[in-house]
Amino acid sequence: MSTTELTSQLSSYTGRLLRERFGKGPESIYASIGQQCIALHIRNFIGPVERFLLNKEEEQAFRYTRELLMKSLLPELSAYLKDEMSIEVGELFYDWGIHNASGMIVALIKAEGVEVDDYVGREEVHAQINEVSRKVQKEPEFTDSWWLNPRTLIIKREGILIPLEKELIALGYENTLKTTKRKMEKRYLEDTTTIAPMLRKELSDIYVDWDFDKDTSVIAYTFL
Repeated sequence: MSTTELTSQLSSYTGRLLRERFGKGPESIYASIGQQCIALHIRNFIGPVERFLLNKEEEQAFRYTRELLMKSLLPELSAYLKDEMSIEVGELFYDWGIHNASGMIVALIKAEGVEVDDYVGREEVHAQINEVSRKVQKEPEFTDSWWLNPRTLIIKREGILIPLEKELIALGYENTLKTTKRKMEKRYLEDTTTIAPMLRKELSDIYVDWDFDKDTSVIAYTFL
């Protein structure tokens, strides 16, 4: 099966899953499959109840509802990738762009011996990402990045949680912590970095998520 057929199949399956869980599917899903990860870029995805919550400035309730539904959806997506497409994935990350009803799901592929994507500007990208991490929590123990397609740059960080955050997670404040970190990191990434112009790109969106259990994070930059 060609890559085009695989991505079309994956987009269709994910759309069905989202409709089953949320009662409404997205306008479109663009799937990309690379050596290190799979990304699903979701556009125009918001239901009437969620829109009502956001109109009432209930972002926390909106995100909490999606967290619950996504936690039930992601294991099925992971199983589908393994059973139907012979792709074994590890951590899965997701984030939503509330301002334009977009979203991104990133699944890291379990693979060994993947070559480093030594693209132009890689060191500067890592330097700017590490600086933002230092301001918000601490510098990552490890940072990697790669182009998934010409419009999507994926950045992976490991070892960024500080002791206070770990304690908050242990006390059950995971959702509150994640919402707060998203707001802070996106603000710093948008206001204090020059990654898009440095790469000679026009920024579209930034998506950020964490796997607190494994102390990893993925940032997805999308460009026009």
